[in-house]
Amino acid sequence: MLYVIFSEDIKNSLTMRVKARPAHIARLQALDDAGRLFVAGAHPAVDSDTPGEAGYTGSTVIAEFDSLDVAQKWADADPYVLAGIYAKVIVKPFMKVLP
Repeated sequence: MLYVIFSEDIKNSLTMRVKARPAHIARLQALDDAGRLFVAGAHPAVDSDTPGEAGYTGSTVIAEFDSLDVAQKWADADPYVLAGIYAKVIVKPFMKVLP
């Protein structure tokens, strides 16, 4: 089943994000390589694809996991969580309707 992982950053997280990003991306790449990643991306703090120093306010991941518990454990082990970048992480089942 698909699960959505919606994460909100702490304020002024950009410097921390840059440092933890390679490990964060590596985990997402592993999901993608396994054919389990539907979509992943960041939420720019401003209305731009290149927010620069404004940084980001969070991230969304939608991926396939065996259960809500497994999805939660995966989210809890995210390098951004471990680095203190995310202030809040919500994990929920997700049902794709369209397209």
